Amino acid sequence: MTNATHRVTLLLSCALLFAPPALAQPDSNLPGSVEERDGQHDFDFEFGAWTARISRLERPLTGSTSWVDYEGSSVVRKVWDGRANLGELDVQGPAGRIVGLSLRLFNPQSGQWYISWSNANDGALGPPMVGGFKDGRGEFYNQEFLNGRAIYVRFIFSEITRDSFKFEQAFSDDGGKSWEPNWVASFERVRDGA
Repeated sequence: MTNATHRVTLLLSCALLFAPPALAQPDSNLPGSVEERDGQHDFDFEFGAWTARISRLERPLTGSTSWVDYEGSSVVRKVWDGRANLGELDVQGPAGRIVGLSLRLFNPQSGQWYISWSNANDGALGPPMVGGFKDGRGEFYNQEFLNGRAIYVRFIFSEITRDSFKFEQAFSDDGGKSWEPNWVASFERVRDGA
């Protein structure tokens, strides 16, 4: 083996040794996949109709441990070719009925999503949650008032597959040092949609 051949072999060996591992083929229907780095299609997984099961903590941030359960439907429709969507929730249980609408808008400049919620009881659109998806998990935050106090609010979308996902809302009254979940939901697909 000549010196030149030896150097080429050594260089190729080093290149292979220090090369980054091959990326697994992403599932383009799951948020945060490599193919969708800009995030504008991160909610595509949710288009369609779902069975929704929700547990809601009564009287959050009061020390309450009393939860109430609801079951019903969620339907999410694509708007602006997926850069926005509308979600309709209609669930009921022993504590009553919740009918609401979520509006989600993608900001192409920031690469973030804005999620606003409206309850049919008052028809007001709440302040938006802001955030996005990374590694198949969505996190969104805002600041609101609860019983006259400023609190932080967090949404988490997790365990996302083609036919199911989880959602959790949590509040913090200590600046985000600790979080109390108060809305835990699971969704199972009924049908696809667009």
